[in-house]
Amino acid sequence: MYRAPPRRRRWTVGLAAVSAFALVAGACGSDDDPPAATEASGGDTPATEPAGGDDPPATEGRSINVAIVGNPVIDDIATLAPDHFTPESGIEVNFTVLPEQELREITTRDVGAGGDQFDVVQIGMFETPQFGANGWLVGLNDLAASTPEYQIDDLIPAVRGGLSVDGELYASPFYAESSFLMYREDVLTEAGLTMPDAPTWAEVAEIARAVDSDDMAGICLRGKPGWGDLGAAFTTVLNTFGGTWWAANDDGSIGAAQVDQPEFAEALNFYVDLLNDAGEDDAANSSFTECLSLYQDGKVAMWYDATVAASILEADDSPVKGLNGFALAPVKETENSGWLWAWTFAIPVSTSDQDAAWEFISWATGPGYQELAATELPGGWAAVPPGTRQSLYANADYQAAAGSFATRTLDAMLAAPIDNPGTTPRPGLPGVQYVGVPEFQDVGTRCTELFSAAIAGSMSVDAALSDCQLIASDASS
Repeated sequence: MYRAPPRRRRWTVGLAAVSAFALVAGACGSDDDPPAATEASGGDTPATEPAGGDDPPATEGRSINVAIVGNPVIDDIATLAPDHFTPESGIEVNFTVLPEQELREITTRDVGAGGDQFDVVQIGMFETPQFGANGWLVGLNDLAASTPEYQIDDLIPAVRGGLSVDGELYASPFYAESSFLMYREDVLTEAGLTMPDAPTWAEVAEIARAVDSDDMAGICLRGKPGWGDLGAAFTTVLNTFGGTWWAANDDGSIGAAQVDQPEFAEALNFYVDLLNDAGEDDAANSSFTECLSLYQDGKVAMWYDATVAASILEADDSPVKGLNGFALAPVKETENSGWLWAWTFAIPVSTSDQDAAWEFISWATGPGYQELAATELPGGWAAVPPGTRQSLYANADYQAAAGSFATRTLDAMLAAPIDNPGTTPRPGLPGVQYVGVPEFQDVGTRCTELFSAAIAGSMSVDAALSDCQLIASDASS
């Protein structure tokens, strides 16, 4: 379970309109111990008083409501904004921090209905092109063009493209990632084992079973229900095993459900068996946060998940700094299998203060924030939000601090097979760890509840597959 380290000093007051929702610090999943919500509009400097001067900014007295997902990288924005953004701009930021699945549900419902709970929402690469095409978000091209310091052309092209529709950027990336395998080099060396730079899943499973012990699990994999939790990691395995959730019709729409096909069963049986043989305890309740904690505590030898985790593992204040190796996402039938994802900030068209919303976004996702994070946070340059800007990977300070994973991360992102993630065509928009159709949110969540039950041993894999086939078939055209 993730607990915020000391640097997460304060949180602004969450929205009254959503006060019924818990303010939680999860990480790509839920967390049982949220930080207390406290008034903190800018440290010792009031939100309406600029730091270092007597004249308040023109934006004095304004505030915006921002929904974010809680994870160890994004948590930092709630620490830095009150101390830096608010004194400089006069704009108070009210953060509502939610577990990933809850955030998705709330933002989809609120933004889609034209609600006014939030001026800025954190969404991902799955939602952005769909929301943008639906007319739910403010286009950012003109706003970026009027803000030279934002440097829109510095965005990594693959990330910018995944957040755009017909050339219009609809969300600005806070960090971006692929997925890869992280492992304890010292543990494998002691066992006389070597991890290939580009392993197969068979090789990873063999090593995991070899190093598994009562004190240290061989591997940590997501098992918590949710299309963005267990669904993300499992779908990359499914793709490379040659399976898919649905066939694609000629027009790109959803065709027949494919959950009952042999490739799907092979992938799920492999995933469940590996966790049962060499996985972490209570795997059915584990996602990014839980695996991160276990890995940092020396309780797992390997972990397949988001590349952004490397910036935490190799941060200056990490207990495992310098002990880690990084390999490309494991494969079976495909050349690559790593995903492509970005957590972003977007402006709903229903916001009452578009200018203030953009001022926050351009600050939080601009190149200046990366330098601020490197100097203000204990993790240093290695912990800077990665994957969004070309300039970061040309920065000598970043390369010096993050050399063990920076190039591997960028290579994994560029190699992510977003247009052809498996061995057969899929419906919808491009994507790797998800199917780019709205139906996948419900189908993926409901089916991963079944798959998680199979991991826990309360349901057979065959029964989970049979029930999931029915769920996926109901969404077929």
